[in-house]
Amino acid sequence: MRFRSLIMASILVLAGLGALWLPAAAADEGLRAEVSSEAPSFLYRVTFVRAAPGKLLDLIALHKGRMAEIESYGDERPLWWRHTQGDQWDLMLIYPMGSYTEYYAKGRVARRTGEAEFGAKLAACASWREDLLVYGPPLEKLKGLFNAAAYYHIEIFVALPGKMEELFKERVMENIYQTGIGRPENMIFVRDQGAAWDMFTLGCYRDLAHWASSGDITREKRVEAARKAGFESPDAIGPYMRTLIDFHRDTMGVAIR
Repeated sequence: MRFRSLIMASILVLAGLGALWLPAAAADEGLRAEVSSEAPSFLYRVTFVRAAPGKLLDLIALHKGRMAEIESYGDERPLWWRHTQGDQWDLMLIYPMGSYTEYYAKGRVARRTGEAEFGAKLAACASWREDLLVYGPPLEKLKGLFNAAAYYHIEIFVALPGKMEELFKERVMENIYQTGIGRPENMIFVRDQGAAWDMFTLGCYRDLAHWASSGDITREKRVEAARKAGFESPDAIGPYMRTLIDFHRDTMGVAIR
């Protein structure tokens, strides 16, 4: 509870600074977002899956074929994408839950009649999976940014002991810097239970070129944006973040249509 309260206070202060930079954002309208002024409060289940050897296309087809079934249960379809480089997994799926109370309501659970059959099929074409329950941005915001994009970048973290709150604050500061130089906001997700990861950020881009397109930002503008966000300089952002984490991984990938 204390952590959630501190998150709210940190975002409100930092988002106020970030508002100074929003008019300068140069990202496409569909990928533009204000730095959040709300603590993560929407519950998601995140699943990472690695295909069994030679079974990647089968794994993708299995999940595609299940989308209508998920909707028939009264659930939202997951948002998903395919790894191209980075971590060991092949697919990341983000299942909207809302809250434990609504997702596990008796009537909705009773409608999920195909879970066992799907689990058996998944076991036949997946060699590894990992699940994480997280609080993240409102669903409509996530869907809007995710569906407008075709390329994604995730940074996923295990915080050092006692550094979770400061890591969250650093992620918000970095979003202020991002929007200050005209780049899309990274959405922040905070662990509730499941796998060992404490937090991750997800960035949504048009394509690889959009993700990489920051070389035309002047040094002066970078320095000014970094200082407005609370960093000493743009060069200090990465080193500071690494004082807060035990380890992290980066993965990039593409939309599945």
